[in-house]
Amino acid sequence: MLGAGGVLGAAWTIGALAALQEQRGTEPSDSEVLIGTSAGSVLAAFLGCGVGVGVLLDHQRGIVNAEAPDISYDPDVDGGGALPPLPRPGIGSARGVLSTVRRPWKVTPMGALSAVLPQGRGSLAPIGTLVDAVCPKGAWAGHPQTWVVAMDYDSGRRVAFGRDGAPHSSLRDAVMASCAIPGWYAPVPIGGRRYVDGGACSPTSLDLVLPLELDEVVVLSPMTSLEYDSPTTVAGKLERRFRRIVTKRLLGEAKKVAAAGTKVTLLGPGPEDLAAIGSNLMDPRRRAQVLETSLRTSASALRASSAPYAAAG
Repeated sequence: MLGAGGVLGAAWTIGALAALQEQRGTEPSDSEVLIGTSAGSVLAAFLGCGVGVGVLLDHQRGIVNAEAPDISYDPDVDGGGALPPLPRPGIGSARGVLSTVRRPWKVTPMGALSAVLPQGRGSLAPIGTLVDAVCPKGAWAGHPQTWVVAMDYDSGRRVAFGRDGAPHSSLRDAVMASCAIPGWYAPVPIGGRRYVDGGACSPTSLDLVLPLELDEVVVLSPMTSLEYDSPTTVAGKLERRFRRIVTKRLLGEAKKVAAAGTKVTLLGPGPEDLAAIGSNLMDPRRRAQVLETSLRTSASALRASSAPYAAAG
C-alpha cells in the first residue's frame, strides 16, 4: 500500500520502494494487490502498468532511461510549487457539509474539513499526462488488482476505483481525483460525481485489505511516523502534531488488519527523514534530499526490524 504525501511523500516512497525491492529481492509490482492514495496512487498506477521501481528512481534522479516510457513530468515544476493558488471564494462543497451534518459518523474529520474548505483552483493536468505515458486514455492498469482511493466530494464517502463494485473510471481520472488536495486542486468529475484526495479519508486506507485475507501487507506511508524529530519552527511543530493524529488512525487500521491474521509491515519517515522533509510536503526544493535519505533509512529499517511495525530512520 502506497500512502498520501505530496511531492516529498512521493520521493520518500520511491526510496522506500527501492529499499524494499533490494531487501526482499522481489518486484513490488508483483504484489497481489496495489493500493494507492494521493501521491501513492501515481506510484501504484505506474507499478500496476508494469513500470519498474528502477524507472521511478531514475526519473526522480533525472536520469534518462532509454527503455522507460516517455515521461515528461517534472516533479520540481509540474506539481505547481510549494504553495497553492488562491482558491475560489466560499464553501467548497455545500452538499458535503450537509452530508456531514446528517451523518457525522460516516465522515472523517478531514473529510468534513475538506467540504468546508474553499474549492481549489490548481490543475492536475500534468498528473493526467503523466499517467497517459504508461496507460492508454480511457483504460485501466494491466494489474487486475490496482486500486486508487479517492473521496466523493459531496458525500464524504471513500471510493476505491478499480475494486469490484466501484464506479467506472479511467486510470487517468482516478489518479487525478486521488491527488486532488481539497483547497489546493479542483475536484475531478467522474461519472457525474466530484472526487478529491483519498487522504481525506485515510492516509493509506489500510483497512480495505481486511476482506482479502492476505498473508502480509506492506504499507509505505510518508504522512505517518512512529519516531519523530524535534523541529524548532512553529510550522514544523504543527506538522508533527498533525502527523501524530494521522498516525493514530493508521495504527488503528493496522491493529484491525493484524487481528484478522494478516502480518502488517509499516514503514514511515523517521527522525532523519522528517528533518529532510521539513514542514511542507509539497516543497520540491527538498525532493532530492528526501529521496536519498529514504533510500538509506528505509533500507536500514528493513534490515533491522523483524517486528510487524517498522519505522524508517
